[in-house]
Amino acid sequence: MEKILVVDDDKNICEILRLYIQKEGFNVIVANDGIEAIRKFESESPHLIVLDIMIPKLDGWQVCNEIRKKSNIPIIMLTAKSEVFDKVLGLSLGADDYLPKPFESKELVARIKAVLRRNKNNTQETSKKQKEISYENIVINLSTYELILNKKNIDIPPKEIQLLFFLASNPNCVFTREKLLNEIWGFDCYGDTRTIDVHIKRLREKIEGASNKWSLKTVWGIGYKFEVKK
Repeated sequence: MEKILVVDDDKNICEILRLYIQKEGFNVIVANDGIEAIRKFESESPHLIVLDIMIPKLDGWQVCNEIRKKSNIPIIMLTAKSEVFDKVLGLSLGADDYLPKPFESKELVARIKAVLRRNKNNTQETSKKQKEISYENIVINLSTYELILNKKNIDIPPKEIQLLFFLASNPNCVFTREKLLNEIWGFDCYGDTRTIDVHIKRLREKIEGASNKWSLKTVWGIGYKFEVKK
């Protein structure tokens, strides 16, 4: 039975979500603050986390950031805020989906199922494909989630390495932001595409200048490509 970790400081909301999610055949674990969330993530090994942003001790963004240093577990972020900025920030930290409050419990359950299904499909597809790709001075390993630049391991969040691996696996192909969002996060909504710009910026900070034979290029008005010089 798949485990879902629900993190919210409102115990009534947690209980309602527990009932709805358990009814769908999942095992539910609850945490009411950020520190407890990280502790239960480490001790319970859940399959997905439903994470509210406005929680005490450590907020949802901090929790997401800490978990992404260790795991690529699917995370659905919840918040009472609906501004595009909050959405983009959550996605840029590695969240897989984002649901503003108030929401219907049925919609959350549907998103949980969709994210788990997508994650399973992505894992299966990755296992069928080449897991490592390399160019001059760079090795991208999607099996170990390692980025090796000039023979040195570089710390990199899972979504960033997934994006880099996808682009580098399709050299000189131009992809729109919407396409990249669909490939890496599995959905596209108006406004979400800014998270691609954030990830590209962070990737460039890590890899630019490593070689003059390849680079991350912006194709103005369209999107991005991993350019390889022939």
